Amino acid sequence: MRRAGFTVVELFVVLSVTALLMALLLPSLQNSREQAKTVLCSSNVKQLVLGLVIYEAEYETFPCAFDKLIPGPPPGGYPGYGQYDKVGWWWFNFIEGFYKKSSSKRTVVQCPSKWLSNPNLQNDILCGNYGVNRSLCKSSDDIPSRREEFVGTPLCSGDIPYPGQTLLIVDSGYSLISWWHAADIPPVTLGNTIIEDTAYIPGLWINKNKDLWPGQEQDAIYGRHPNKTVNVGFADGHTNRLKANDLFVEKTADGYRNKSPLWVPK
Repeated sequence: MRRAGFTVVELFVVLSVTALLMALLLPSLQNSREQAKTVLCSSNVKQLVLGLVIYEAEYETFPCAFDKLIPGPPPGGYPGYGQYDKVGWWWFNFIEGFYKKSSSKRTVVQCPSKWLSNPNLQNDILCGNYGVNRSLCKSSDDIPSRREEFVGTPLCSGDIPYPGQTLLIVDSGYSLISWWHAADIPPVTLGNTIIEDTAYIPGLWINKNKDLWPGQEQDAIYGRHPNKTVNVGFADGHTNRLKANDLFVEKTADGYRNKSPLWVPK
């Protein structure tokens, strides 16, 4: 009579087949998880660009990218870390209901795909999420000798000749982003002593040459979404997913290629 049960050979075959199936399925599951995060990020950008456009329709300008002149903190307190972030109101503080300072609850201001290995940067709402275009959402002040073009009154829709082609918000290494961060040779050399100078478009090829803060390298160089794509919201309110390199601004003999109207509306 044959004894019930598996032989060692049969058990080995079953384990081998199981291991093979797992090896085949895991990449697919990982890819599905990344695709789901990308879709969620796209949804976040759609909500944020809609909030920015509604704000512009109500107040006739886009909100300041950063404003330190408003007395008192925004609802929930100042975002960021005082050690390296400026203290004031940031663009998302002006859009009611979009951000609440919390260490446990995720908001649409946070990208689910950011890849920061430094815990301080990972937990900083200003790092590794979304950035507004400083050529549209100008700041109340800055370092005048370096960034005069990004200071002043934010633009309104009437100031933007091609709103469907001009970037308003994008996956970013910092809450403020400008064409300088997408240029191979910006007008001023950017170091890493000021964290906003290390802003980047995730996956853009020039990032491998940037002077980044420790913990930003993976997010900056390898990107967040499949095929090094980024989610972009435009000034007319529509969104799209583009290759990071499509946002690259190249220094030429007579100026910069791909700077206008993508980054600078006029």
